[in-house]
Amino acid sequence: MLGVGLDKLPTQLAILMAEWSLIVKALYFCVPFRDQLLDYYASNKSVGDEDNLLACLADLFTQISSQKKKTGVIAPKRFVQRLKKQNELFRSYMHQDAHEFLNFLLNEIVDTLEKEAQATKNDQETSSPAEKTANGPKNAHANGGPKEQLDTWVHKNFQGILTNETRCLRCETVTARDETFFDLSLDIEQNSSITSCLKNFSSTETLNAEDKFFCDKCCSLQEAQKRMKIKKPPQILVIHLKRFKYIEQLGRYKKLSYRVVFPLELKLSNTVEDADSEYSLFAVVVHVGSGPNHGHYVSLVKSHNHWLFFDDENVEMIDESAVQTFFGSAQEYSSNTDHGYILFYERLGNGHMS
Repeated sequence: MLGVGLDKLPTQLAILMAEWSLIVKALYFCVPFRDQLLDYYASNKSVGDEDNLLACLADLFTQISSQKKKTGVIAPKRFVQRLKKQNELFRSYMHQDAHEFLNFLLNEIVDTLEKEAQATKNDQETSSPAEKTANGPKNAHANGGPKEQLDTWVHKNFQGILTNETRCLRCETVTARDETFFDLSLDIEQNSSITSCLKNFSSTETLNAEDKFFCDKCCSLQEAQKRMKIKKPPQILVIHLKRFKYIEQLGRYKKLSYRVVFPLELKLSNTVEDADSEYSLFAVVVHVGSGPNHGHYVSLVKSHNHWLFFDDENVEMIDESAVQTFFGSAQEYSSNTDHGYILFYERLGNGHMS
C-alpha cells in the first residue's frame, strides 16, 4: 500500500498497490511532475478513456488530489491492470526492483507524449495541405534521418546531460560525447557519502594497454584519460544507489548494506561549469531485507516541511533526524536491513517543493 499527502497533515490516504507503488508515491510528491500530470489530465478531455500508463497514472493522481477525506484507501485497479498487461515482469508476485520500475514508467510516459505530439502534428499538416505544398514538409529529414526528440515535461523535470570527456595523452586533443539521463546510478563503498560517490563517478580513468583509445587526430590507438562530468544538472535529481552486486564466487547477487550518508541538502559540484548546484532531499525509497530477490519497500517523503514514513497502509509523521537511520550499516553484518535505495532531490532556486 501507499500513502500520499494532500493539503493537510497528517493524512493517511492509502493506495493499494504492489511494492513498486513507492515510486508512484515519490512521483506524487514531486510537485512539478504532479502538477503537470494533473494539467495534462484536465486539458485532455478524452484521457479518461485512453488505455495507456500515462492516462492511468493521470487518472490515479486526479483521484488522489480531488479527495475530500483526510484518510481513506484508493485501489488503483486501472493502473495495475494496464501495467500488468503492458509488461509481463509485473504480472507475477515476484519481488520487483523499484529502480527498474521507475525507468520503465518514465520512458513509457515519454513515448506516449511523443506519439501524441506526432499525431497532433500530422493532423495539423493534413488540415493545411496548401501550406505544406507551398513551403515543403516542415522539419523534414533527408534519407529518413532521425527525428528531433520532443522536449516533454518529463524531460524538463528529470533529464540531465552527462559529457564523457576523453583526452589523448599524445596530442592532448579532448573528445567530448554527450548523453542524457533520468537518474544517476552510483557505485557505493562502506562508510561513504553521496558526495564521495559522485566524486568517484566523475573521477579520471586512464585508458592504456588493451583499453587504449582510438584518437581521430593521431589516427591510431593511444593512451588517454577519461572522465564523466555533469554538463546540465536536472531539476529533479534522482540518485540510485547500486546496492545489489553480482558476486562471481557466490554465483548470485548480494545486497550491500554499506552505510552511505545522504544529506538533506546536497551540493552538486562535479559539473562542467564548476558551479555548485544546490538540491534538497524530498523523498527516499528504502529497501528492507537482506537480498535482491526478496524483501520489502518503505519510503520517506517530505511534504509541507514535515517528513512522513510510509509502510503499506501505515502512514506516520517522523522527525527529520530519523532520516539518518536509513543510511545503512557501519558493520558488515547487522540486524538493520533498512537501507536508502533511491533518492529524490529537488534543485533549489526554482521554487520549492511543498
